[in-house]
Amino acid sequence: MLVVPLCILYFLVLGVLSLYGFHRLHLVLLCRRHRARIGQAPALAGPPLGDDELPQVTVQLPIFNESTVVQRLIRHVSRMDYPRGRLEIQVLDDSTDETSALARAEVARLRSRGFDAVYLHRDERVGYKAGALDEGLRRAKGGLVAIFDADFIPRPDFLRSLVGHFRDPKVAMVQARWAHLNRDASLLTRIQALMLDGHHLVENRARYGAGLLFNFSGTGGMWRCAAIEDAGGWQHDTVTEDLDLSYRAQLRGWKFIYREDVVSPAELPEDMAAVRMQQYRWAKGTVQTARKLLRTVLRSRLRFAQRIEALFHLTPHFAYPLMVALSLLMLPVLLAVTAKDATTLLLVDLPLGLAPMGSLAAFYMGAEAAQGRSRWGALKLLPALIALGVGLAPYLTQGVRAGLRERAGEFVRTPKHGVDRRRYWCHSELPLMELGCGVVTACSVVVALQTGHWLAAPFAALFTLGYGCVAWLLLSERVARRVGAPVPAESATDVAGGAASRA
Repeated sequence: MLVVPLCILYFLVLGVLSLYGFHRLHLVLLCRRHRARIGQAPALAGPPLGDDELPQVTVQLPIFNESTVVQRLIRHVSRMDYPRGRLEIQVLDDSTDETSALARAEVARLRSRGFDAVYLHRDERVGYKAGALDEGLRRAKGGLVAIFDADFIPRPDFLRSLVGHFRDPKVAMVQARWAHLNRDASLLTRIQALMLDGHHLVENRARYGAGLLFNFSGTGGMWRCAAIEDAGGWQHDTVTEDLDLSYRAQLRGWKFIYREDVVSPAELPEDMAAVRMQQYRWAKGTVQTARKLLRTVLRSRLRFAQRIEALFHLTPHFAYPLMVALSLLMLPVLLAVTAKDATTLLLVDLPLGLAPMGSLAAFYMGAEAAQGRSRWGALKLLPALIALGVGLAPYLTQGVRAGLRERAGEFVRTPKHGVDRRRYWCHSELPLMELGCGVVTACSVVVALQTGHWLAAPFAALFTLGYGCVAWLLLSERVARRVGAPVPAESATDVAGGAASRA
C-alpha cells in the first residue's frame, strides 16, 4: 500500500534536486553564450585615470578577533598603488582580544608614515559586520568604499583596476574574483577552492554576462557610497548582509560589474568545524534574504529571466534538506521496489546516478577551464566534492530551518589560522546526525547489493562516505583539541606567493 506514495515522494525529491542540476547546466551555457560581454568588462573601466583624476576612496577593514591575520591585512592595504592624499584606510574593529592592540599599533605606524588611517573600535557588536560597515560608512571620506575581510591579501593594483568603472554614474558595485592562498594545503581546501571557483567563475560570470542579478561577495569588491545609501544602507536583519544589500541596490536600478581578471587572494578554512560553521552562516543568511526579498523580487518589474534566476539564486540551500530526505528515502524504496528487470533499474537507479553528476561535472569543469586549470582536475575532485556536500547536508539543513524561523542572529566569524595555526579552534557539536544518516545509507548499500539495484549501490556508498568522513573529521578535531595537538598544515603565508602568482 505504501509503495506508490513512497516512490512518488522519492521521485519528487529527486526531481527537484535534478531541477537545480539543470539550472547549473543553464549557467554553464550562459557563460558560453555571453563570453564576449564577460570578456569586455575590463574595457568598461576606460583608459587609466591619472593621479589627479582619481576619486577619494575609503578602504574598510571589518575585523573581529583576528590577531593572526590583522597585521598582514593592514600592511598589504598600505602597499596599494594609490595616491595617499586620496586614500583613507578604516580599521573597523569589534575585537575583544589582543587584536585591538595589534590593529591600533599598525594604524599608528601608518599614520606616522603619512597615511590617512583611522581606527574605530566598538565595545558592542550591534549589527555585527553590517553594523561595523555602517558605522564606518557614516564617517568615510571617500565617495567609494573597498571592503576586505581579515584573511584577504589585496594586490597593489586593486583600486586602480576597478575605480574607472565608477565614471558610469549608474554603477553601484564592482566585484573582483577570489583566489586561494592555501588551495593545496589539503583535500578539504582543494574542494572548497573548487566550490568557490564555481561560484565566481560560473555563477557570477553567467549572471553578469546575461544581465541577471548577482551579489557582492562580502569582500574583495568596491561600492559607490551613494548607492549603498540609496538602497537603504547596511542592514543586519540577515546574516548575509552582502546578499541583502546587493538585491536591494539592483532593485533600485543600480548596475553591478564582475571583474574575473582582478584577483584578491584569501585564506580558506582548514578545519571541518570551521567549514561547517561558515557554510551554516551562508545557508541561514541566504534563506533569511529569500524570506525578506524574494516576494518583492518576483513581483517587481524585472525581466522574467531575472526573476527566475533570482528564485534559483536565493533558494539553493533548500537542496540540503532534500538531499537528506533522498538519502533516508533510499532505503525504504530499495526494499519496496524489486530490481528484476531493466525498466525498474532505469526508473530507480539511473536517475539517481546521472541527474546530479552530469550537471556538477559540467559546472566545475567550466570553472576550472575559465582560469586555465585542467578540467580533469575538477573531475578527479568531483566524488570528494559530492561526498562533502552530502556530509554537510544534515547540519546545513539546520541552517535552512534557522533561516526560515529567525531574523538576523549572531554573525559567527570563521577562524583564520594566518601565521599561527595553533591559535584558533572551532567548537563543534557531536556529529550525531551525520552518524545516524551514515548508518541508514550504509544499510542502503547492503540492501542495494542484495536486491540487485547495482547502479544504486555506489551512490548509496557515496552518501555513506560523505556522512562518515565529515563525522570522522569532526570527531578527530575534537580529540586533537583536548590533547592540544598542533594542526599539521603548511602556513598560509608560505604558499601566498605561489597561490597569488598562479591565480
